Amino acid sequence: MDLVNKVKKKILIFIEEIFLLEDFDFTRVQIILNQDKNRQNFGDLSCNVAFILSKVLGKKPMDIAQDIVNKFEDGTSDTGLKGLIFKIEVAAPGFLNITFTDSAWKKITQELYSSKDNFFRLSADDKKNKYLIEFVSANPTGPLHLGHGRNGIIGDALARVLSFLGHDVKKEFYINDVGSQIKKMGESFKIRCLQELGQNLNIPEDGYHGQYLVDLAKLCVREFGDDILKKENKFFSDYAKNIMLDLQKKDLADYGIEFDNWFSERTLHDSGQVEKTIENLKSKKLVYEQDGALWFKSTEFGDDKDRVIRKKTGEYTYIAADIAYHKNKYERGFDKIIDILGQDHHGYVKRLKSTVEAMGFDPSRLDVILYQLVSIKNAGQAERMSKRAGKFTMLKDIVDTVGKDVARFFYLNRKSEAHLDFDLSVALKKTDENPVFYIQYAYVRTRGVLEKAKTESIFKEFISELINNNLSEVELEVCLNNLCRAEFSVIKKLISLFDILVVIQNSYQIHLLSYYMIELANLFHSYYANNRIIDKENIELSKARMFVLWQVRSVLGLGLKLLGLAQPEKM
Repeated sequence: MDLVNKVKKKILIFIEEIFLLEDFDFTRVQIILNQDKNRQNFGDLSCNVAFILSKVLGKKPMDIAQDIVNKFEDGTSDTGLKGLIFKIEVAAPGFLNITFTDSAWKKITQELYSSKDNFFRLSADDKKNKYLIEFVSANPTGPLHLGHGRNGIIGDALARVLSFLGHDVKKEFYINDVGSQIKKMGESFKIRCLQELGQNLNIPEDGYHGQYLVDLAKLCVREFGDDILKKENKFFSDYAKNIMLDLQKKDLADYGIEFDNWFSERTLHDSGQVEKTIENLKSKKLVYEQDGALWFKSTEFGDDKDRVIRKKTGEYTYIAADIAYHKNKYERGFDKIIDILGQDHHGYVKRLKSTVEAMGFDPSRLDVILYQLVSIKNAGQAERMSKRAGKFTMLKDIVDTVGKDVARFFYLNRKSEAHLDFDLSVALKKTDENPVFYIQYAYVRTRGVLEKAKTESIFKEFISELINNNLSEVELEVCLNNLCRAEFSVIKKLISLFDILVVIQNSYQIHLLSYYMIELANLFHSYYANNRIIDKENIELSKARMFVLWQVRSVLGLGLKLLGLAQPEKM
């Protein structure tokens, strides 16, 4: 993407020279690739700089845009654009529409071929950050349920994109292995074990009633027998927690997610980090005692009320551990810390940022992605999920039913802030109605066409050189010189992936990648249906089209990899 980025930078330099704006912050200026618009009317790039400069210069956007066009046309301030930009035009109410020269497009296409995946990575000059993304972080009190699949794919796919771009990214799972839920699970599990040994006991109404604890009790009794009667309560909590955690790890691995770090909340308490953090807040006079409890003055940082961090019983609340945990995150030196939480944590975001600020850290380094809940369509109704009652659809059920690829894509194919209905009737189809099938079939079809072309003697050597990224200068020139309007439309869509990835980097809207893949697959299928690829009567045009197919295959393969989906050779 070097040439396109260089053009964007040259345009900004050109504008700086016109208005002598050396100290102006151009970070708000957008120069966007017009991938789906008519090139003749809208150009290849659109720029909003006239709107940004309007207040600074005290002029109308249309007038500013026209000044830029006039300066470009008179050629007195070129800044190296003349060989790359064919024309710059004004479009109401003040946009600049910029059209590349044919020579520039050929250079961009050549760069796409020679650079391969590196075309879509950040340049050496771009800033790289150190990220920590914490996601899923389910209580180890049962298997992962349906909703955890959405949390998981958002975090995993975002980490893949950021890592690909060149950032240092760590994925972390926070194990909530302290507190009332762990205690209740241990009590429920103990009763299941005693029931297995013949005792007539009932689980409390607020306990965990799921079948998984019955199965686990059978396993435990086979292992320890009557010795279970001698075990203390902590044994049951730890035994069930460790088994559940191993099960969650397996479910996530089957779903295509591996974490760099599994961080135990227990370590924060055992190491004294929670107590030290509270003492630090005390030294800043940000806590006080009332009604026997210890309160954090979160209202001083924008919260609607102060929060209890230690109950009158002496137990720390989950907020206390979260403060210590985020202190730990900051002290590990990450530039960006990302938490992915359910929409029900909406009110918790301000509270969390207030604790970060209270500890003296920059709250802007902490970003929280909120996602809406998930329901599965079953005869038109979403089933209620409850771990304790045992009435919930497990993530494992979804992955086993529709497969990893479909599960990951369906969870991602909607904005995180929008409710998601997981439609099994579509997910199980092996037709174009299923977007995963549609995308992967496009990837497979590109290979099929090239393999078929390889059987023709006149194309055999060309195909071998093409797929090995070893085309001779002569053959590359043949391909570039025979690209027509249809081919350039495809190329433009391919290179737009870079802009999509940068938007994801800045906004965390990872669903944009799944949208892009559907659009690219649709464009390819349309292109294939309307253009004859293998044509022995028109060899040079055929080579140009095969050249484009190879680029499509490469970008589809990259997109599938970033989404964590398979790149099948046959379907």
